[in-house]
Amino acid sequence: MKKHFKRALHQELQSKDSGDPWMVFKIMGEFVDGFDTMRDIGPAISIFGSARTKPSDPWYKAAEETAAQVARRGYSVITGGGPGMMEAANKGAQRGGGISVGLNIVLPMEQEPNPFQDICIDFHYFFTRKVMFAKYALGYIVMPGGFGTMDEFFEALTLIQTAKMENFPVVLMGKDYWGGLIRWVKKSMVGAGTIDAKDLDLFYVTDDPIEAATVIQRALEEGSRINPQWRKELARAKRQAARLHAKARVSKRKTKSSKPSKRKPRKKKG
Repeated sequence: MKKHFKRALHQELQSKDSGDPWMVFKIMGEFVDGFDTMRDIGPAISIFGSARTKPSDPWYKAAEETAAQVARRGYSVITGGGPGMMEAANKGAQRGGGISVGLNIVLPMEQEPNPFQDICIDFHYFFTRKVMFAKYALGYIVMPGGFGTMDEFFEALTLIQTAKMENFPVVLMGKDYWGGLIRWVKKSMVGAGTIDAKDLDLFYVTDDPIEAATVIQRALEEGSRINPQWRKELARAKRQAARLHAKARVSKRKTKSSKPSKRKPRKKKG
């Protein structure tokens, strides 16, 4: 039954015949269902990432912790509802005490909804689902992922750049993972003049779940985009913290070395 339904859906999307106008009612139904379900979730952050990430992967743990940090700051968490990073983020949202939302997509290859969702909605059309991600989120956190993750990332940048979305922070998690892409954007896009250098300030890159959640929160509280000045401030704070930790370690070693030895002096022979 499921196979027949998916095949019928695929044929429907590919067809160009007299049945096309009737698709409007199916699309409308998904919008109505999504709007009706999502309207009461409160302030939320959408978290994206690969469905192929295993629970043993360090990035799975990072996605879970990132979502927990976001939830502890009072935000609901929206994911694609599937396995991998999506499962980790839904799991982290529940651990952090937030509402965990999954926007599942019906695919030819089976995508089972993960078990860590408080609210679960099924979509047949990617574009209706993508509207829900953007409409009901105040910002995006983008974990390492594939084409779908990049699609969401670049669509958000396009909407921000064209002022269709305002005060919408976007955080990329994974400096090494996204580093090559960012270097290409700088060299090719900025170099060719297809985007402005200032467009690189539309997103923030980090490896730290706490920093990701803090940047999102600060951007929303200040009502601003990702501010390049924050990079300097955060870097300065990290250097200061490192110096304080170093001083504490040195001070501890000095204290230990200055303490009189408790061992009794050895008696000289003879």
